[in-house]
Amino acid sequence: MPDLVLGPMLRYVGETEAVIWVETDEACEVEVLGSSDRTFRVCGHHYALLRCRDLEPGAWHEYEVHLDGERVWPTDDRFPPSSFHTYPKETPLEIVFGSCRVAAPHRPPYSLTKDDDERGREIDALQTLAMRMLEQPREEWPDLLLMLGDQVYADEAPPDTRAFIAERRDVRKAPGEVVLDFDEYHELYRESWRGDEIRWLFSTVSTAMVFDDHDVHDDWNISQAWLDEMRSHDWWNRHILGALSSYWVYQHLGNLAPEGHADDELLRRVNEADDADDLLEEFAYRADRHTSGTRWSYCRDLGRTRLVVIDSRAGRVLEEGRRSMLDEDEWRWVEEHVTGDFDHLLVATSLPWLLGPGMHYTEAWNEAVTGGAWGSRAAKVGERARRTGDLEHWAAFQESFARLAELLRQVAAGERGRAPASVVVLSGDVHHAYLCEVAFRRGPVESNVYQAVCSPYRNPLEEKERRIIRLGWSRPLKSVTRTLARAAGVSDPDVQWRLVGDGPWFDNQFATLRIGGREIVMKLDKAVPRDSDSAKLEKVLERRLA
Repeated sequence: MPDLVLGPMLRYVGETEAVIWVETDEACEVEVLGSSDRTFRVCGHHYALLRCRDLEPGAWHEYEVHLDGERVWPTDDRFPPSSFHTYPKETPLEIVFGSCRVAAPHRPPYSLTKDDDERGREIDALQTLAMRMLEQPREEWPDLLLMLGDQVYADEAPPDTRAFIAERRDVRKAPGEVVLDFDEYHELYRESWRGDEIRWLFSTVSTAMVFDDHDVHDDWNISQAWLDEMRSHDWWNRHILGALSSYWVYQHLGNLAPEGHADDELLRRVNEADDADDLLEEFAYRADRHTSGTRWSYCRDLGRTRLVVIDSRAGRVLEEGRRSMLDEDEWRWVEEHVTGDFDHLLVATSLPWLLGPGMHYTEAWNEAVTGGAWGSRAAKVGERARRTGDLEHWAAFQESFARLAELLRQVAAGERGRAPASVVVLSGDVHHAYLCEVAFRRGPVESNVYQAVCSPYRNPLEEKERRIIRLGWSRPLKSVTRTLARAAGVSDPDVQWRLVGDGPWFDNQFATLRIGGREIVMKLDKAVPRDSDSAKLEKVLERRLA
């Protein structure tokens, strides 16, 4: 009898449709809510993407999973039935967001702080969210979980995955314990998403995801020099194929709306193949070598709220002197999807658009120097500093930073349709949380504009790293780095931003946007450990954005 390996994962929810993803241990027929499909196969592993149709709008839907006619989910009566609410909603929309979740057991030393043990990651904020949901009526559950990068850490594999790797190959040779291919990614995703609370959470709250560097490798696409160096290694060329093909299966497919699946030629070919390993490796090779023809960005409409998720990692133009976060096709896609009539525009990108001012000017200065502003010798030093300091956010792509700023200004000024009540840029990556209020030098706008950052779900910084982050928000560092940036030819940005509240905040945490009509409120909760395997949630910020 077939059984579930992972899932079910509730991915997309609309008015009359929902998409549910599963992994099974053998080929079979999967049925959910009256819709069924056969599994497809990749590297000997079996998956299905169920498009549940003809659902009642604006209603709750409980579901079970059947494989070859036998019920395999739910499996545990400790948890309420997996259920979701189709749109439209009479109650406010709730979106939880954040990033950076290392998989590790909830026991010492992994549940300790990093200052107590370098392996310490404390208590998972998403597990803590799931435990709170168990005590709530389902009407209070979040509608969407937005995971903004580093859903898995290929370069920081958890214990069982490391053991699996060691059984397959000599970890004394490159790439060591870094996850290498699809089979090893399969183990990494399984270990990262198999916990009972996490499986139930993913079965109940619709998820949207986008990758960042650790889903592939630390510093992925930080510069052309880095990329050229990595491509000189045979292991890297094997690794990137496994990384992108597994991302397509585990994360990207479920991001798309059902009409996207209907038009997906690759998905059709995968479903028809005996085993789609070669097909996906060919796709991954093209996606890695050419930005055109592959789009990882996507858009979802959540009632009157539009969510535009931008890939700020895989589609970069890295040539010094013309660096860009996105290629021209991707920019046109973003411009098209932020144009329209909606109450709120959420622009999600794994890397923060706005950093602490000291860090902003540091990254802008580094880009100019590495690009040759102070000569070839300084450029080499700049490249080393770029990699050491992870200087790769929007501020390190100054032309893209300014282009996004102008695009957001146009939306907020009502130049691309009726101005929404709010324009909020959602980001993760930086292992701390903060909220910034934004103003534009080119004149007033009608929308309230913010940058909201939340990270990590589970991977907190040690105290020394926290001090460095706080320094990045200080006026003295801003003054020094601004002077350096100007000396390298960098102009002041056309936007101004100020920190809201007492942030930045550290620890494992998640943020929530509560949206009702043209009102939007942001809340930040951190997981405060109670013992070695559980935590309680403590609210550290609540702010009305519009």
